[in-house]
Amino acid sequence: MSKYNNIIRHFKGKRLLVIGDVVLDQYIKGSVSRISPEAPVPIVLQEESFYTPGGAANVANNLSSLGADVTLVGKIGDDIEGSILKRELLRRHIHTNGLFIDANIDTIFKTRIIAQHQQIVRLDREKPDRSGLDLIKEGKIFPFLRRHLKEFQAVIISDYGKGVIDPRLLSQVHELAMSFKLPVVVDPKLEDLREYGQVSCITPNKKEAEATLKTISEETRKAFGIRSTKLDSKEDIETNGLGLLNFLGIESLLITLGEHGMYLFEHNKKPFPIPTKARQVFDVSGAGDTVIAVFALCLAAGLDKSQAAQIANHAAGIVVGKMGAVAVELNELKQAMGVK
Repeated sequence: MSKYNNIIRHFKGKRLLVIGDVVLDQYIKGSVSRISPEAPVPIVLQEESFYTPGGAANVANNLSSLGADVTLVGKIGDDIEGSILKRELLRRHIHTNGLFIDANIDTIFKTRIIAQHQQIVRLDREKPDRSGLDLIKEGKIFPFLRRHLKEFQAVIISDYGKGVIDPRLLSQVHELAMSFKLPVVVDPKLEDLREYGQVSCITPNKKEAEATLKTISEETRKAFGIRSTKLDSKEDIETNGLGLLNFLGIESLLITLGEHGMYLFEHNKKPFPIPTKARQVFDVSGAGDTVIAVFALCLAAGLDKSQAAQIANHAAGIVVGKMGAVAVELNELKQAMGVK
């Protein structure tokens, strides 16, 4: 992998925009020595507590840790958690001028309690936005995109299904990105991947790709050479993945397969398998964030999609060996790839 030395050096300063659902993650770590007399649950003696960026903010965190100049676009609530999240982002040198306060929502907040390297419970807090017309998007996010999108070298859409990503926003991004010839990469949540439009790449996991296959009628599946709605065997993955790429009509499709690595599909090329680089799988939280961050950063640095996917696979192999949604560090990636 020493051939990538020069490219990795060029990660620094690449300008990327991340758009999506931002989350504040809290980790409470401690030890368990007894069971509560009040209920059959463990008592965790807290030893440390800290906050990290989650959701789309974790994508931005991965980019920043690799040296990119990253701006995050999304919404937070007018609450203490939103203030903490902005503080954590600024500490990591992530630009927050595209992060807007919406008084109709709570900042999405996830607390994980961990003892003896085992997650005991996760507590989620979020307030669904039922206000109808989204004035924050219309009045702040859309104008921000129109003013600033031309300043970036790649765009990432990180959809966690919390409401930021919708057809109107996708339409805005597509129109602007096409005019500036910017690659747009999507980490999806929608069941029908066609709703993301004509993007450069979509990076679904196995479950998400199979969900889209199930939305396609049997007649249409046959027309595109899709044999089934499963991605279990090598033959199924290659045949159905290629058929799905043609059905979607996008530039490329990168399907992540957990412990089985990932597969890249591009038009007029053979399906490209990428075996996993994970030495051990400790926690898959945030692996998708790392994949899309590194993949998009590689495209911004001038690599082709197969090279970008291979480097993203190395990065994913690093983060699944850690507890929680954490960012891959530049030195870790260099070491994993044999880059000095």
